[in-house]
Order: sequence, then structure tokens, then C-alpha cells
Amino acid sequence: MTPFPPSSPLDLTALVLTFNEIANIDRTIKALTWIPRILVIDSGSTDGTLEILAGFANVTVIHRRFDSFARQCNFGLDQISRGWVLSLDADYVVPTALQNEIQERLSSPIDTAVCGFAIRFRYCIAGRPLRGTLYPARTALYRAGLGRYQDDGHGHRLKIDGTVRPLNHPLLHDDRKSLDRWLAAQDGYLRTEANKLLATPSGQLALADRLRKHTPLAPIAALVVCLFLKGGIFDGRLGLFYAIQRLYAEVLLLLRLQEQRIAGDQGRNAP
Repeated sequence: MTPFPPSSPLDLTALVLTFNEIANIDRTIKALTWIPRILVIDSGSTDGTLEILAGFANVTVIHRRFDSFARQCNFGLDQISRGWVLSLDADYVVPTALQNEIQERLSSPIDTAVCGFAIRFRYCIAGRPLRGTLYPARTALYRAGLGRYQDDGHGHRLKIDGTVRPLNHPLLHDDRKSLDRWLAAQDGYLRTEANKLLATPSGQLALADRLRKHTPLAPIAALVVCLFLKGGIFDGRLGLFYAIQRLYAEVLLLLRLQEQRIAGDQGRNAP
């Protein structure tokens, strides 16, 4: 079991996954100094991330070779035996209003039926929060021992039995890594996402995923939603940048889906 610092009145552990997050990790951890225990599962950082983490007294780092996001998170959960877990990506920032809300919630009696809290997001470009995002709310705060992660396409989702309530204040998704790194990551992510969509019966997919799987309209829909329904047009150049990112990702997913279908057709028609 991980040797955490002594117990504190706030029985909370932050769980953070890292891999070469020097562009983000200092900002992320500085927003968690109010949390008594931070457990970082690192999958081989070589860019200075570990040196930054070594400067925080409430951080414990465990090294594990990456195989999937769900397995990485579940390994971290296996090290946490008490209290509550705040599960974060290395580019999530907990603003002051959310810090205060979490501390108030966990310092007050909570119905035992409540197993977790869902937190919505504000997406940032160059550190500036946008008006809207395509990111759904995430159950990021929950009781230790009650949740387990499952791989879901290129990402992961928490499976937890019990009542989940919303928090009022959002997390910031503030990734400041280079566009080159974002572009390099997308192809791998979207290959996995295409595999998931093709392998899952359409009736089990959400509406947005059925749109991706069966029509070429998802890229256009992403652009329209980001700019107009989410108000990105009022964020100027930054809103346009985000909308084009989502358009690019949806176009790449569409190409990967068609590539796999064409390969399947060729395999069936081979002599």
C-alpha cells in the first residue's frame, strides 16, 4: 500500500496520470496543494515532469508501464484504501471556486447513498476558458473502493453503483502541450475509437456515436455545435481554433472508419 502522509481532516486523495506533462503538471499540482494526498501514476516521463513532482511534499509517485487508461487508473485506485478520490488528468486544473465547493461537501455529512459527484468542464485554449465545450461532465470525485474504470474507445469511463450528484463549479481542461503533440496523438486515439464504433452494435451507442458510425455528417455537426450552439464564435480566434480541432478529429475518425470498411470489403471479396 502506498505510504501516504499522515491523515488530515479532509480525507481525500487526488489520483493523477502522467506521461511527459511538463507543459501542464506544475500548474495542475499547484492547484491541488489543499489536498493532503496526491498519488501520481507515471508511465515513463523523461521531460522533467518527475523533477517538478519531487518538489511537492504531498505527492507520491508510482511508476507503471502504460497499457491502457483504465488499467492505469485502476492500478492507482488499488493503492487508495480510504476516504474520497479526486481523479484528474494531468491537464485538469481545479479552480478556487471548485476547491471550496469540494472542501465544503466533504466536510459536511453526506448521504451514504451518494457515491460520487459529477463535475462539468470548461475547455481552455492558451489558458483562456471558452464559453462551451463538447466534453461531457465526468464523475471525478467518488468514494474510494466503489468505482472501477473501463476502457471506452480511446478513453476510459468510471463504473460506479450508487447515486451521483452534480457539483456546481467546473474543472478547467487546460492542456498547453504543442499542436504537434496533439496532432500526433489523435491518429492513435481515433484508430481505437473507430474500432470501438465498428465493434459495438448501433443500438448500444449514444446518438452522437451513431451519427459518427453511419453518416459523414459528424465533422460538420462538430463545427456547428462548437461555433454556434456552444458559443465558440464569440470567443474569436480561440473559439475557431477549438472548433477546427474538433472538426479535424471527426474527419480523421471518418477516414479511419471508411478505411476499415474498405479493408473488410476487400477481405470478403478476395478469391
